[in-house]
Amino acid sequence: MKTGVLCIHGFTGGPFEVEPFADYLNEQTDWVIEIPTLPGHGEKLELGEQSAEVWMMEAELALKRLKAKADRVIIVGFSMGGLIALYLSMRYKIDRLVLLSAAVKYISPAQIREEVRDAMRDVLGRRINQNALFHLYEYKFRNTPIRSTIEFLRVVKTVEPYYHLIDVPAFIVQGEKDSVVPPSAAQHIYDHLGSKEKHLYHSATGKHLICYSDDAAEWFPKALEFMRQGQ
Repeated sequence: MKTGVLCIHGFTGGPFEVEPFADYLNEQTDWVIEIPTLPGHGEKLELGEQSAEVWMMEAELALKRLKAKADRVIIVGFSMGGLIALYLSMRYKIDRLVLLSAAVKYISPAQIREEVRDAMRDVLGRRINQNALFHLYEYKFRNTPIRSTIEFLRVVKTVEPYYHLIDVPAFIVQGEKDSVVPPSAAQHIYDHLGSKEKHLYHSATGKHLICYSDDAAEWFPKALEFMRQGQ
């Protein structure tokens, strides 16, 4: 039985957001790993007139292509990709779900302030070029139209009423230092998901880009163990 894994990145992001975990899966398994780039996303943001429907349709097409290659399909969804993963699991037979920093809630003001303070300290110490997070969010803020943010919220609202109907086994990972998705989001999805089998892993040091967390070497194997079940 061939296993396929569809990895879906987040809003204003790209495959790089999930690549560390995808690379780990490639090293540890012979599974087919697919990471589509949602329209308007990737190395150069060109969100323009892209809509929630276009993003979900692209992920759906990628899932159909993967299903043609694999008998057993797992979806890994990061941030907005987690919402799209939930959406797809309502429409298709999916064997397992891995939800990373799933954006069922969004923006943690307290952590944003902490990371802004870190960036300002770097500015004052003339070390701003060393602060990758600052540059990532500065680029996103400059290149994300308000309309696109509204489309992101439409993805959130599309899936929100149906959590209780989703019964796919799920492994949820959430960083306690996430500045975009508050830690309470993971508990919210855990409590409301209809899945009989569900696991919740809290990363004490993890920020939003959870695949780059300091404890990734701890949770990567746990997620893989979950994904192997049912083979």
